Parts: sequence; structure tokens; C-alpha cells
Amino acid sequence: MAYPSMGEAHRRITDYLNKFCDAVSYQDVASLAQLFSFSSNSPSLLSLADALNFFQDANRLIKQSDKFSQFGEILAPLFRSLQSYRLGNLVEAYHAFEKFANAFIQEFRNWESAWALEALYVIAYEIRVLAERADRELSSNGKSPEKLKGAGSFLMKVFGVLALGTVHLCRSVIRSIETARIFDFEEFPRRDKVTYMYYTGRLEVFNENFPAADHKLSYALTHCNPLREANIRMILKYLIPVKLSLGILPKTCLLEKYNLLEYNDVVKALKRGDLRLLRHALQEHEDQFLRSGVYLVLEKLELQVYQRLVKKIYFIQKQKDPSKAHQLKLEVIVKALKWLEMDMDLDEVECIMTILIYKNLVKGYFAHKSKVVVLSKQDPFPKLNGKPVNS
Repeated sequence: MAYPSMGEAHRRITDYLNKFCDAVSYQDVASLAQLFSFSSNSPSLLSLADALNFFQDANRLIKQSDKFSQFGEILAPLFRSLQSYRLGNLVEAYHAFEKFANAFIQEFRNWESAWALEALYVIAYEIRVLAERADRELSSNGKSPEKLKGAGSFLMKVFGVLALGTVHLCRSVIRSIETARIFDFEEFPRRDKVTYMYYTGRLEVFNENFPAADHKLSYALTHCNPLREANIRMILKYLIPVKLSLGILPKTCLLEKYNLLEYNDVVKALKRGDLRLLRHALQEHEDQFLRSGVYLVLEKLELQVYQRLVKKIYFIQKQKDPSKAHQLKLEVIVKALKWLEMDMDLDEVECIMTILIYKNLVKGYFAHKSKVVVLSKQDPFPKLNGKPVNS
């Protein structure tokens, strides 16, 4: 390892500091991310590490300039980590990198926009790789490997700042966490577990994987501090649409307690089979549901509303003439929809009934000539029982 001259070392360190400050100033995320990529073993980073190990006073360069010193809490541990990394002291490199990563995420929260997300992902990736290598070093010295667990805690913190609009980044960080899972998830602090399950649950809502979303959001709700009502409300804002999709309706008192009354008419529509009320509720709270990302989830509840309407017609007919209750004329459904001010013709209603049968929300078959749906005499309206509508 050939060390540079004092002047050359000074130049390399100053050049790096200027690149960092310029990348932040101009919000150049690509350039910023390259500055943190230890695992790439790029010649520029390795030469910087040699300069740092030779100069031994980089902190003075940081402190003596207002331009650099404002980022001192980020840059100082980053330099220490790079020095140790170059010398092969991976445990020390990890300790310093973890301090740098936490300082960076704190600064990230203070920025007005999330322009540096790609750099945050690089840091998340690097801390995992470095933790794995540090743990191998610990194991080889007969010590307990524990750095990967610490890296896992940092990766979960990332979810506290990630916006779910950047889905590809969320998936990248999840992969970093999942591939690092040689430790027990339950050993993490409760707040980290709740945060992780909340954000990954929201991502499952986005993916329309409702059983997984139900599991993760329910976990977050169960383990959330009961005194943190604002956090509980945030979880319920996504858990309620998921539960509705699985055929589970919340109680009115729950909606009232956590000020989630925008779901009140949605729940009433499902109970009554009132398509008009559902559409009115979606229209009235459209902006709110769109911002939350649950509008399309709620819109798909129409099939359950149709099922409830058909079920009510079936019970009315059963009271009048039990022997013919299972024979449902399409024109009767058309009349019921017209009473709800929903104008549909026979062909449209036949299409809807076809979908209900296909989705296993109704058991039966068509008698096309007579325009009649013949319902099964056993369990004609299967319950979802916590399972999503068949796709």
C-alpha cells in the first residue's frame, strides 16, 4: 500500500469534501450515492482511504471550513469508517459506518424533499454488507456475531422516512432486510417492528395482497402503544379497507373513536347492499381516499355490495314463496337497482351476476332463456371468512 504525499493526501480529502457538499447543494443524488459505495472498492474511494490514513487529521479540514463543518456529524464517522475499512478492521469500520448512517438519516429528515432516496438506499445496502463482513470477523475471533442485528434496526428506521410513492425503493430495502434475516425478528425493539410492519403492510395493500396486508397491519396494531392514538389511526386507515375486502366490517364505535368517519357510509353500504350509498361515499371522500392510496381497494367493494343486494332480494322472495326463492329473475334485480336510482338493463345485470358466480360470491347458474339465476339450495351466498374475493 503506497501512501501519497502530504500535499496529495490533502488534495484528495478536500476534493471528496467538495464533491459531497456540491452533491447536496445541487441535489445530485447519483454523485452523492457513489461517495458511499464502499463495497464497490472504487479506485477513488480506496485512494481517499489511503490519504485519510496518511493525513490523520481530516477532522481539522472539516472543522476549519463552514462549508464542510455543517456536515461534520456525517463526514467525520464516514471518514473513520473508510479508514478502518481500508485497513481491514471491519468491526471498527461497521461501528463508524453505523454512526454515519444514523447521522445521514437525521439530516435527510430535515431536507425539504426526498431527493436523496437513492443515496439512502445505497447506505442501507452498504450497512448490511459491512455488517455481514464484520460478523464474519467476529466469528473468526471466537466472538458473538451481532452487527447484522444492528444493521437490521437501521434498515427498519429507513421505513420511517420512505414515502410509499417510491415503491421500487421500498422493495429494495425490504430485500435488504429479508436477506439479512438470520436473526429473530421479535428481538427488535417494539417501535421498529411496528414501523416495519406498518410500512410493509401498506406496500401489500398497494400490491393488493390483502391476506399479507391484514397480517402485517394487524401485527402493527396489536403491538402499537395504546397511548399513541395518532399512530393507531394511521394503521387503521389502511387496515379497515383491507378488512372490508376480506368481508370483515368494523364497529361504528371504532370509527368514531379514531375519527375515521369517512368509512362510515362505506360500511353502511356493505350492510345494506346499497350501491348508490357506496358510490356517494367514494365520491364524497375521493381526495382523501386517493391520497391514502385506498380508493381502488374500496371501489372493488362493489361486488360485495351487489352480493348483499341479491341476498336481500333472495330473503324477501323466501318469505313470500319459499319453494321458488332459489329462482331469481334478473328483472327483479333491475327493479331493485332502479329503486336505488341505478339504471341498468338486463344484459348489464346478467354480466354482474356472471361475475358474482365466477368470483364465488354467489353459487348458482343461469337459465338464459328465462333470464333467471338458479341459486344453490345450500349456501347460495358463501361468506368470505377473512379470505379475499377470488381474482
